[in-house]
Amino acid sequence: MAHFYQLVTLAGILLYWIIIAGITVRVIIKRRSIGVSFAWMMVIYVIPVVGIVAYLLFGEQNIGKRRAQRAKDMYQPYADWFAQLYQIRQYRPNILSEHAQSISTLCENRLGIPSLADNDLELQSTPEQILSSLIKDIDRAKYSIQLEFYIWHPGGMADEVALALINAAKRNVSVKLLLDSAGSHQFFRSQWPAILEAEGIIIARALKVSPLRVLFRRLDLRMHRKIVVIDNSIAYTGSMNLVDPSCFKADSGVGQWIDVMIRITGTTVPLLNVIQSWDWEVETNQRQLPEQPSCKPHTEPEKVDMVQVIPSGPGMPEDIIHEVLLQSIYQAKHKIVITTPYFVPSENLLVALIAAAHRGVCVNIIIPHKNDSLMVEWASRSFFCELLTAGVKIHRFNGGLLHTKSVVVDESHCLIGTVNLDMRSLWLNFEVTLAVDDLSFTEKLNRLQQSYMDNAHLVDLNAWQRRPVYKRVFEQFFYLFSPLL
Repeated sequence: MAHFYQLVTLAGILLYWIIIAGITVRVIIKRRSIGVSFAWMMVIYVIPVVGIVAYLLFGEQNIGKRRAQRAKDMYQPYADWFAQLYQIRQYRPNILSEHAQSISTLCENRLGIPSLADNDLELQSTPEQILSSLIKDIDRAKYSIQLEFYIWHPGGMADEVALALINAAKRNVSVKLLLDSAGSHQFFRSQWPAILEAEGIIIARALKVSPLRVLFRRLDLRMHRKIVVIDNSIAYTGSMNLVDPSCFKADSGVGQWIDVMIRITGTTVPLLNVIQSWDWEVETNQRQLPEQPSCKPHTEPEKVDMVQVIPSGPGMPEDIIHEVLLQSIYQAKHKIVITTPYFVPSENLLVALIAAAHRGVCVNIIIPHKNDSLMVEWASRSFFCELLTAGVKIHRFNGGLLHTKSVVVDESHCLIGTVNLDMRSLWLNFEVTLAVDDLSFTEKLNRLQQSYMDNAHLVDLNAWQRRPVYKRVFEQFFYLFSPLL
């Protein structure tokens, strides 16, 4: 019997190492960045069994066979819709600024989506302004409202939005709500889904979470987009979830969340509507392609107000938002200002920021002083020394959890949307970004970024180098996992 148990033990050990070898080969042939590959191999080899399970659950961008097939089957009608945009008057690549031209060409070649003119953008930067404006537009809706959010957290003014949607539904306005299953778990556990559905509002869960689904797709894929489209004529997007910051994570110790949204009218609205429609069809198998942008004649002197919509995530061209960010940084001549709550850059982004500082560009990174993610907080600090030594200015915002995601280049061109500067946003989550070639809007965003810097403290290189040894150990430990965060 003892001999039998020995054989079983040896067989188990052999099977374990065969699995390890198989996963190692899998990691290698995937040809991801070396940092990501080595991080996963470290997890697999250093943490017995748990490392294998972690890789099987989270190691690959598996969106599920059914979802992938559905996305493939529905691709052509959307591609045809985007192709028609090149025929409308608002497609005017000749008026793009130098910064915008290269990004527009990149997105045209990789996404098939052009930059379009005739947009009116309003930058909204306080919860009261954002939610009050949204409620006002919902109250004026005539025939359709589509909302898509990562998080809907009940309480405060978020409940007022729900009541406005109920009133709209009573006016026979079609209301559809798509929420990420994990991000909006508090909403789905509340009384609100039943109340809204009883009024005829259609609610769909994106990327449902359950133990059984672990067998078919990656569990931590998240729908991180924030899009509202009203009557195909007004849209909102940006960094703010459907929450009232005074009621959301109030006991987390990081202060209220600081966000922005962009209220948009004009040509870009149907484009954002198509992105939302794509997500809706993937989840529900129901198609609702909107009408094309209208071609209204000019009523004022021609101005540059071009907007490039950049959706990213599984099913989209790989690395698209990463390439856009790199292009923006490398073409900067004078100044770069970045705001992000989660700063865990890729190796290429880190090199780009350092190279910009070395060639005399004033590089500013604004991040929260306190973060709600402990791992991200420590991993983020591990990059400080290298950046500070190169001359990059790091501002730690004191006024709450700065959640705004924005990049302003040379005070004339900007990127703004839902993308954090971390690996999850760059390669995993479903995101949307606007590349804006509108000097008036960019100046407003630049002033907002300056107000963030005025309420922040600069990290001093000499003081940072004197930090305790135990902090350096924590930073380097979490740095090893940074490609996976």
